[in-house]
Amino acid sequence: MAHKRKIVIGVTGASGTIYAIDLMKKLKTVSNVETHVVFSAWAKKNLQLETDLSLSEIKDLADYFYSDNDLGATIASGSFLTDGMVIVPASMKTIASIAVGIGDNLISRAADVTLKEQRKLIMVPRETPLNTIHLENMTKLSKMGVQMIPPIPAFYNHPQTIQDLVDHQTMKELDALKIDNEVDRRWEGI
Repeated sequence: MAHKRKIVIGVTGASGTIYAIDLMKKLKTVSNVETHVVFSAWAKKNLQLETDLSLSEIKDLADYFYSDNDLGATIASGSFLTDGMVIVPASMKTIASIAVGIGDNLISRAADVTLKEQRKLIMVPRETPLNTIHLENMTKLSKMGVQMIPPIPAFYNHPQTIQDLVDHQTMKELDALKIDNEVDRRWEGI
């Protein structure tokens, strides 16, 4: 039996829940990927504000779904082997918490574990404008190997819909996880 890649997805309270949902939907179609998903309290609130989906429908997209308060969950331990973590969207509060090592909820604890085990950690920061504190926290994490993939739209592929913009973002995250995909058109030169 082939090894299932275990991907942790943390969803925080920044606007942009659609990015997390799209990543979860696309990973659901990949046969050798197992998802471990955590929604913060504010991510659940944004789910209500920004989408028509219920939390039950989100849980159906995940292989495993955890409470953000469950610091005893498998993903809170380095002995649970994972292939990476994506925090999408990543609030500045979460980024700050991880940058200074405060593991007071499951998302920040799982990120801390990902860092200490030197596994792939991707953050999709969702805030603008950025102040110096935001930039310093992201720089600190970047120096530790965290990959920052902010949702900045590309226009060379002539997007026609919001979904086109979201697809391009998800493609970037899947590429960073080294998961083969053809979610969006790639740049092929002029």
